[in-house]
Amino acid sequence: GVLYKHWRPNAGRQDETQLSDGTLRLLALLWSIEDGKGTLLMEEPELSLHPGIVKRLPAILHRTNKNKRQIIISTHSSQLLNYPGISGHETLLFEPGNEGTRVRAAVEIQHIHDLLEHNIPISDAVIPFTESSDLVQLELL
Repeated sequence: GVLYKHWRPNAGRQDETQLSDGTLRLLALLWSIEDGKGTLLMEEPELSLHPGIVKRLPAILHRTNKNKRQIIISTHSSQLLNYPGISGHETLLFEPGNEGTRVRAAVEIQHIHDLLEHNIPISDAVIPFTESSDLVQLELL
């Protein structure tokens, strides 16, 4: 159970069925960092989290990573990518192709490199680059 601090003098206990998806997800993220020693892959950890938490998530993950695990995060979140400590050298783009998927650091792509050199936020430089040219077809549905 969880005990919340609130205005009532004798706070009631709650179990996990009474917690929001975002609260459960944040607890699971923090728990997963503590539980293990190997590389940790997190796919879209920002889901169900408040934007205020998402923009602080890189710092939270860094501070709570006492086991010094390597953490790999996949995301499409501008808020998550715009954390000041994230660089184009550690942001990897997966580019699907006919012969498989190619992985490159954001700074290896000249257009993105140029944008980053002009202090464009990394999300503004990277996210448009990842958009499929076929997305316009969604409007035909």
